[in-house]
Amino acid sequence: MSELNRRKFLKISAATVTVASGAAAFAKSPAAQTAPAKRAAKGVQRIPTYCDICFWKCGAIASVRDGVLWKVEGNPADPLSRGRLCPRGTGGVGAHFDPDRLKRPLIRRSDRGREVWAEVSWDEAFAYIANKMHAIKATYGPESVAMFAHGIGGNFLKHTLKAYGATNFAAPSFAQCRGPRDVGFKLTFGEDVGSPERTDIKNAQCLVLIGSHLGENMHNTQVQEFAEAVGHGATIIVADPRFSVAASKAKYYLPIKPGTDLALVLAWMNVIVAEGLYDKEYVAKYGFGFEQFAASIATYTPEWAYPETGIEPDIIRATAREMAKHKPATLVHPGRHAAWYGDDSQRSRAVALLNALLGSWGRKGGFYAPVSMSVPGYPYPAYPTSTKPKVDNPDGRYPFAHEAITTGIREATITGEPYPVKGWFVYATNLIHALPNEAETIKAIQNLDLLVVVDVIPSEIAGWADVVLPESVYLERYDDLNVEWFREPFVALRQPVVDAPDEQKPNWWMAKKLAETLGLAHYYPWKDIEEYLGHRLAGAGLSFDELKQKGIIPGAPQPIFFDEGAPAEFATPSGKIEFYSLQLQTAGFDPVPVYTRPAEPPPGAFRLISGRSPVHTFSRTQSNRVLSDMMDENEVWINADMARRMDLRSGDYVRLKNQDAVVSNRVRVKATERIRPDCVFMVHGFGHTSRGLKHAYQKGASDAHLITRYATDPLMGGTGMNVNFVTIEPEAAHG
Repeated sequence: MSELNRRKFLKISAATVTVASGAAAFAKSPAAQTAPAKRAAKGVQRIPTYCDICFWKCGAIASVRDGVLWKVEGNPADPLSRGRLCPRGTGGVGAHFDPDRLKRPLIRRSDRGREVWAEVSWDEAFAYIANKMHAIKATYGPESVAMFAHGIGGNFLKHTLKAYGATNFAAPSFAQCRGPRDVGFKLTFGEDVGSPERTDIKNAQCLVLIGSHLGENMHNTQVQEFAEAVGHGATIIVADPRFSVAASKAKYYLPIKPGTDLALVLAWMNVIVAEGLYDKEYVAKYGFGFEQFAASIATYTPEWAYPETGIEPDIIRATAREMAKHKPATLVHPGRHAAWYGDDSQRSRAVALLNALLGSWGRKGGFYAPVSMSVPGYPYPAYPTSTKPKVDNPDGRYPFAHEAITTGIREATITGEPYPVKGWFVYATNLIHALPNEAETIKAIQNLDLLVVVDVIPSEIAGWADVVLPESVYLERYDDLNVEWFREPFVALRQPVVDAPDEQKPNWWMAKKLAETLGLAHYYPWKDIEEYLGHRLAGAGLSFDELKQKGIIPGAPQPIFFDEGAPAEFATPSGKIEFYSLQLQTAGFDPVPVYTRPAEPPPGAFRLISGRSPVHTFSRTQSNRVLSDMMDENEVWINADMARRMDLRSGDYVRLKNQDAVVSNRVRVKATERIRPDCVFMVHGFGHTSRGLKHAYQKGASDAHLITRYATDPLMGGTGMNVNFVTIEPEAAHG
């Protein structure tokens, strides 16, 4: 471990101990004294669970000392964490002790947008919600209540709303994140790459990252495997406008012009096909439409790509040959946050086609076939049927959207077409930060008769709610079983390790109580969550007691590569890998991706791009004292030469002003050679405006606030958000 990394690790550990040492005083608060002390035993207890700081759901073991949460570590038996957590997972202890977290149910006592609340009992909150839902159902029908959710914790609330008759459910993770990627791969291979992704990074001999920031976008298993790949000498190729942490490990770093990824991928494929470097046997056996594909990309030479991308032809050829040299153990990573420019499904399809040329799908060092354990669901009564269509994608406007589109529900809420949407439930997602164009979100909210937000912190979307329901954090609750699709089958349990400090409740309890208040108790025939979990596990021949003790029960190994016996099946119309897509052609789209040049920044402006931090998850963790100690506010990365021209130095405060005259909160400058001069970069999730987030309030700037424009993907409705431009204004200009 380097001295720098050692210091950072010690700082994280010290911060964790500091929070834990303050736990005794916190536990003695009046609210904590009234909570049931189920785990007040002396000594240290080690209780397995799985993490909720991000969607990866790593297996963890929480240590509780004398009834007080002490630390959280990786569970060595878990194939996702492999005994190690990322900084966010280790810092999960801070979520329990966060003094800014929601404590009791709240009902609005003012106009929306003003944070004036009355604390109420749970019964009062459910009665208020149920009355509003009955009124909406009577006037508009149950379909006029929609739900936005992120993560496994929303399962039970979805069940209640489906029992009520709701049909419109969406997650920002589709249209604002992974959806274009999944559609591009599904059009090519008949399957998407899943979540966690089916990437065999640890066995890759060549790993290609295009705007994918492993090490900053901290997905635990992938980062561990990335370190293994670097350790065994894999070639790393990184194309990114910014010299990321991953780029520092690369043999080839390509500082690509933002918005031109598709041009580079087309040029790579041109070289591989023209020089006969592709996996000919694989393509002949599994491919469809290769000759038409080859003809379509014939003009996309490295010389053509050079003025588009800024990458010299010799480098394009050298990197293409490097990929081909290591095939099929060359993995062109599909990325995750893939909603950038509006042509993102075709960009991702090009990435899929490049992998297909290299023969990496279903092969070691490329993409494995994920496996899962078979655990039956609970035998609930049938849900009511509806004759109304879903509102998010009227008339199949986006023909390849296989999940619901968040911004489609928002649009229907504004327009009332194809029918009015009058109620929103929002679970564990801050729509003000997650969706582009904050003004459109607020306009939709003002058309609602009911907005219910379930969260652990007073997020910005909670500030607009009619009712706020405080959820217990993941270390204080049971959730549904995690039966993951991964390289190894397993089932994992999230269980409470400490009690909630105030009147926070688990999501399953809220969902069950709301159903009972709505007159839908028969949809919850189980007494409590343990009975529900035990029933499901018994149906799979598994022991609930064993799972509580171990946290993980593994399944029998199964083949995950074609040469091991995994089925080489492709759920496409041709039954093969579709180099040339007849279904795209029939729908009026390009059967092979075609490059379109992105708009240039106006004179004096920069393209705004954003990304992640290894110590924060979206906008959910800035009030976590352990994690904020590592990163209290974000910075704006500006090319050092451009900063000198503007007389700016690292540490100076500036404001960003976008093309629509929207101005950010003040943010520190990071003047660096590690970014191109035509763009600026910010970590997403900062610049909170909720006054309830006392610790995070107005620290750093919000990229979401500046994303007033977006380009909609015509294939699946994703929102490309890297189409906004900003100018830099010194803080002094704003007093």
